[in-house]
Amino acid sequence: MQHKKLSMDELQRKSVEEFKNSEKSNIAVLLDDIRSMSNVGSVFRSSDAFNVEKIFLCGITSTPPHREIEKTALGATESVTWEYHEDALVLLNILKAEGWTPLAIEQVDNSLMLQDFLPEPNKKYVLILGNEVFGVKEELINLSDTVLEIPQFGTKHSLNIAVTAGIVLWDITQKNMKSY
Repeated sequence: MQHKKLSMDELQRKSVEEFKNSEKSNIAVLLDDIRSMSNVGSVFRSSDAFNVEKIFLCGITSTPPHREIEKTALGATESVTWEYHEDALVLLNILKAEGWTPLAIEQVDNSLMLQDFLPEPNKKYVLILGNEVFGVKEELINLSDTVLEIPQFGTKHSLNIAVTAGIVLWDITQKNMKSY
C-alpha cells in the first residue's frame, strides 16, 4: 500500500488566533521547578497538540520567550495560554478553590496506574509534573486528589518530563473523546 504524506494545507491546522479562540479541553498543566527549557518547550508543544486550556509555570521553571524553549515548542508558546507563579503550593490551593482537580504524576505507594484512571467528562483536571531529579513535591502530592503513575517495564525508574506529559495528555484526551 502506498502512502502520501499530507501537506500543511491538507492537515488543516488552526491558526494561532483560531486556536486561542477555540474551545479548550478540561485539562491544564502545572510545571513545578522544571530545570530543562527543552522539557518546558516540549510540554508547550504537546499542550498545543492536545488543546490544553493553560500551562502554569512555577518555581525555577523558565518562561517564554526564550530561544531554548522555542527550539522544542516550535511556536506553541504563542498558541497555548500560560501563567507564571512563584509558589506552586499557593497556586494549587487557588486552583482547587476554583474547581480544578489536581492529578500529580508521580510514583507513590498508593498511585493509580494511568490505564485505570477514568476522567469524568465535565471535571477540570490540572496535571502536576515536578522537577526532573526530585519529582513532584510532597506537599503538592498531598494536595492532589489522585496520583497517577505510568507503568514501566524496563530497568529505568522514570521517564523524561516531556515524554510523561505527552503520554498522560494523550491518555486523558482519548479517554475524554470516548466518553462524549
